[in-house]
Amino acid sequence: MERRELSKKELEKELSGLKGWSVSNGKLARTCEFGDFSEAFAFMTRVAIEAERMEHHPEWSNVYNRVTINLVTHDIGNKISTYDVALARKINEIYGA
Repeated sequence: MERRELSKKELEKELSGLKGWSVSNGKLARTCEFGDFSEAFAFMTRVAIEAERMEHHPEWSNVYNRVTINLVTHDIGNKISTYDVALARKINEIYGA
């Protein structure tokens, strides 16, 4: 998959189909909530495996049952790219959104 920055129009279109995602501080962002820490950690593990396969890694944090995710493509100048959208879709699949 080609890594390229999305135009504002492209990003708006993609966001309309990405449940739970928004742009925050120039990054594609989402918070996922779970029943407890174990569920949150299991989710992070599944995402980590997929992210490694894609060679595209999220900026994220976990506090108890919440996982906050930020996606941006560093090698194109910290812009939101086609790769971020692809990973966001995969994360939604894993999350069940």
